[in-house]
Amino acid sequence: MKHDSLIAREGWVLIAIPAVIAIIISLTAYYKWSLIFWFLTLFCVFFFRNPKRVSTRDSSLVVAPADGKVMDVQRVKEDKYLHDEALRIRIFLSLFNVHINRVPVAGQVEWIEKRGGLFIAANKPEASEKNACNYLGLVSEYGRILVVQITGLIARRVVCWVNPGEQLTIGERFGLIRFGSCTELYLPVSAEPMVKPGDKVKGGETVVARFTE
Repeated sequence: MKHDSLIAREGWVLIAIPAVIAIIISLTAYYKWSLIFWFLTLFCVFFFRNPKRVSTRDSSLVVAPADGKVMDVQRVKEDKYLHDEALRIRIFLSLFNVHINRVPVAGQVEWIEKRGGLFIAANKPEASEKNACNYLGLVSEYGRILVVQITGLIARRVVCWVNPGEQLTIGERFGLIRFGSCTELYLPVSAEPMVKPGDKVKGGETVVARFTE
């Protein structure tokens, strides 16, 4: 199923609930209170927006898997999927960022696994190891790639739309995280980072790394 509508389908229920309440209150003597629910309705529409993005066609480039701010770029030991030293790029998504996740490089889905856990603020270092998350492992022409969708203090649900065996294209939408979160990208060390901590990135568009081999 395609996920290219202007509003992510997972958001329609959360949009409809405050909208219905706002309409009902508007018809009563307490109509001024409906402004609160109209605001919540508009916020949910804003949060679940699903803009179109144009990705590079250069297969040696890696695009951001999410909108947000780069928290850190460093080499780490990745022992869940790559089982090797990896280049990790961590991206923090605030409430105001687009929360659709996108495929960083073309490849085939090899591994998906959800992990239960805590809901620590996503910008804290320990959130990576302790929070509930979803792992998405891809096999690309440059080796294994891992994307991790991590919940946060407010984000309590991770959604993944793809399944093992699917062939994905760069920039393709593969899931979302509700309300403030973190997305981690693990690449082979042959990848050269193109961003630094503090940089703002757009999922599917901003080039965050490139393969030089």
